Amino acid sequence: MLTPLSASRLSPISCIDATHFPKPKGPAMDLHEHVQPSTNTAATEVDRRRFPRRTVNVQIEIRPDGSDVPFRLETTDLSRGGCYVQMIMPLPEGKRLEATLWLDSIAIHVRGAVVTRHPSFGNGIMFSVFEGESERVLNTYIDRLVGK
Repeated sequence: MLTPLSASRLSPISCIDATHFPKPKGPAMDLHEHVQPSTNTAATEVDRRRFPRRTVNVQIEIRPDGSDVPFRLETTDLSRGGCYVQMIMPLPEGKRLEATLWLDSIAIHVRGAVVTRHPSFGNGIMFSVFEGESERVLNTYIDRLVGK
């Protein structure tokens, strides 16, 4: 059963400076259609996210397709469309996966794919399918982060 989110346990937010990430190699994937222009004028790359990212550390368990071994990590940022996780040995772009995120005490379940890979740093993951009420719970959590 889903329980209400507690606003008192939310972390402060800020935007991540995209200039700190190396430029991905290879052609852009169709999965990047979720992007909108960045307000960071120092960025040299076009930021095309549809949903803004929020800097927030959320526990996440990633299960790549074809693997029985889950990765237990923490997000560095989160949006309605995906997240970024730090990994010393990132997954390859295009790798499909299942993930469970714990937003306060509520677990949400999503399917997604790796859309960015930064060697020795991490992966950008785009959410594609939300299980049950997971999308509504994520939207409520993010709305509380931004004070809506």
